Formats: sequence, C-alpha cells, structure tokens
Amino acid sequence: MQRTIAIVGAGLGGLTLGRVLQAHGVAATIYEGEASATTRTQGGLLDIHEETGQVAVRAAGLYDEFLTLVRPGEDAKRVVDRHGTILFDMPANPGSARPEVDRGELRRLLIDSLAPGTIRWGHKLASVRHRVEGGYVLTFAEGSATCADIVIGADGAWSKVRPLLTPARPVFSGTCFIEIALASGGQECRASVAAIGSGTLMAVAPGKGIIAHRYADGHVRGYVALNKPEEWMSSTDFGDPSAGLRQLADEFDGWSPLLTAFVTQSDVEPWLRPIYALPVGLKWDRVPGVTLVGDAAHLMSPFAGEGANLAMYDGADLASKLVEQPDIEVALTAYEERLFLRSGDAASRSARNLEIFFGQEAPQSVVTLFDRS
Repeated sequence: MQRTIAIVGAGLGGLTLGRVLQAHGVAATIYEGEASATTRTQGGLLDIHEETGQVAVRAAGLYDEFLTLVRPGEDAKRVVDRHGTILFDMPANPGSARPEVDRGELRRLLIDSLAPGTIRWGHKLASVRHRVEGGYVLTFAEGSATCADIVIGADGAWSKVRPLLTPARPVFSGTCFIEIALASGGQECRASVAAIGSGTLMAVAPGKGIIAHRYADGHVRGYVALNKPEEWMSSTDFGDPSAGLRQLADEFDGWSPLLTAFVTQSDVEPWLRPIYALPVGLKWDRVPGVTLVGDAAHLMSPFAGEGANLAMYDGADLASKLVEQPDIEVALTAYEERLFLRSGDAASRSARNLEIFFGQEAPQSVVTLFDRS
C-alpha cells in the first residue's frame, strides 16, 4: 500500500517535491495556508544556479518551459559608494550559467505542472502530532484535520513542522530589509533609474545600503538595508507610508540624491522584512516519517543567492530518494545526510557575505567579493 505524503507549504521547495513525485507516479498532497496562488506577490528575480536550481528543474521535467521564463540581460551588477561613484560594473552576460527568472513566474510554472487538486489552498497548519499507531495528524487553522504517513515541512522560516525534529528557531541577523519600488515611466527619477545600469545597483556602506533592480519594462524594485537592533523593529511604525519613507531617508543623510530618490520617491508601502537565519550547520536526529526542505531546514540570509535554489534542489533530491528507496527511513536518512552537508556550506557563505555587504569595510569589501567571483 502506498504511504500517504503530506507536504506543508506551496513554496518553490514544496512544489518541486510534489512535481517530481508526481512525475514518477507517487501521489502527494500539498497544504498551503494562502487562499490562492495570487494571494500575494512573490518577490523579485532569482538567479537559478546550474548545479542546484537547474538540476531540480530538469528533474521536474520542466527545463524547456523554464527557458521561456529567463530574463536575459538582467544579471548586470553595479556597486557604488554613498556618493554614487561606480566602484564595480559588471555587464550582463547573455550566456550566464545562472539565468535570472521572476520568482512568481517560476512558482506559477510549478503550480500549473501539478495534477488538479494537488494543492489544498486555505489550509494553514495549526499543529502536527505523532499518532501512537504511526503517522501524523495535521490540524489546520480553519478546523479541518487529516492524517499522513509522511510529513514534509516546506513551510518556511517559522515552520510548524520543524519542532518535531529540533527546538532550533531562527535568530535575527541584525539586518532589516524594507521594500522600495518605482513605477516605470516616472520622469522625476529618470536619472536615478539610469544610474542602476541594466541590472542591479548595490549602494552600500557600513551598516546600511540601497539595493535596486531595474526590470526590462523600466520599473524598479529593491530594498533599503539597515543594521539595527531587534527592538528597533518593534518601535518602528510605517503605518503612514510617507512618514515612514522620510524616516528611512534620514538614515541616508549625506548620500547622493540619485540614491536617496529610490527611498523618497518609492511608490509602495514600506514593508519591513527582518533577516533571520537558523544556526549554521543545523542538524537533527532522525525522527520517523518526517523531514524538512528549504527555509524550514536551513533558513539563511539572501547573500549567497542559495535559498530558492537549495529549496528546489532539496525537493527534487528528497523526491528521488523516496522514489528509489522503498524503505522510507533509509530514504529519509540518505536525504538528510546530503541536506546537512550542502546546507551547512551555503549557510556559512551566506552569513559571511552578509557581513561583507554591510560590515565596516563596505563598499570595498563588496567589490573584492565580486572581483573574486
């Protein structure tokens, strides 16, 4: 009898896992708290790595479709100082081994590849507990419940599945992101948009930065980055967007107006996104019938570009183990051994790069990092 598989979370990792399982004739159900695929925007561009993310796309049988999503020319990088002086300028590489794609479009590709009914929208996990007779009971916020033999937490930073395996919780990194954006066609910011180049602009200094990406249609999305104590987040109120943007702009007093315009002229509500991370090298003992993928397993800062790539790779790797190995515990053990190794290395690089971007040697430290790449 085939065991029932519950995947908690319809992010890139959970979707890849579900798709690869289905491609091999193994059924799984994905439970997602959001009401639909369009409940919220999915963030900006991702560079999909040849050795991880692209491996997962191929395992899912979606590589040709993936190529239609690639955004050529948007992988250019420019580093400037607080005055807007260009310190590093890397042009776009049309043949890049790490092509850029829109996260939302990639997620939609995976969703559309699944059999109808695979995703149970509006099912936010409230609790999960082990059954004496084996397997798990999952209870959802709206009151329903289900049972599964195998539970896979793909439910992100604040995973409700993770406590079955480890008491570890994400820790604040000391850096906060605040979203900024400029609509295409705005005349008042034309010079600032031109200063980005054709891809991503990184204006950094010790403890702070402005990061902006220019899309092919002309609009700009990005982040303000600030190193702040955790209590700053609870004392900061962006309820009045205009006042919030002015407050953010004050953090960049003395910076070039070309750069601060990304803050003062932003046309989205400033949304605070503190950067949390799980302990580097996190491991856990084997617990029967349950494991994690993606941020639930190895949440890290975005400064190694590995989060989405590893999530997809985790999903594809776990699916292959479950397909190839009839003994579930042998399959999960083999998966976790590989998971711990690759995620520990990526988390170390991510933590190191976060310090490089906003540490005392910025922006020269960022130039050095890219020069070595």
